[in-house]
Amino acid sequence: MMMSDNTRDRAARSSKKRGSISSLSNHEFWRKEIHGRTKDSTSTVSYMDEPSQRDDVSRLTVQMENTYQLGPPKHFPVVIVNHILKDVLTSYLQVEEYEPELCRQMTKTISEVIKARVKDLMIPRYKLIVIVHIGQLNRQSILIGSRCLWNPKNDTFSSYVFRNSSLFALANVYAVYLE
Repeated sequence: MMMSDNTRDRAARSSKKRGSISSLSNHEFWRKEIHGRTKDSTSTVSYMDEPSQRDDVSRLTVQMENTYQLGPPKHFPVVIVNHILKDVLTSYLQVEEYEPELCRQMTKTISEVIKARVKDLMIPRYKLIVIVHIGQLNRQSILIGSRCLWNPKNDTFSSYVFRNSSLFALANVYAVYLE
């Protein structure tokens, strides 16, 4: 039975993408090793899904035109984000006592909630970085510093500090404009 040219081409491309595959089956390998006729060769087997039509579509490159937009059409709403920070920190931490494991999970949860609420404002072309610190209030002081390299015309931040009887929380949202 003859294979068509297209079938041969697909089989050749498929074997090249998968890597080299040993042509000997397991039974043939043992038979050759027993009789002393082994070759000095290395065989590798790798796995790859069969190519599909979706792969061809995903390889198409989309060329975007320049927008020539050098600044944001709408500046980052610092006051609104400050209200979001206050609402989220107050609602999550108002009655909480400081427990290290709980606070570790709460920092992750609170930062995700803040990020989602700020993204809901749909401010285009800003990258958001949300950092939340939670610590125990125990008559100590702490200094938290951060540095960023940015354009002061377009980039900004929003910050809020929350305190209750046993813990403090600091939430920062950095908004960096993507040109």
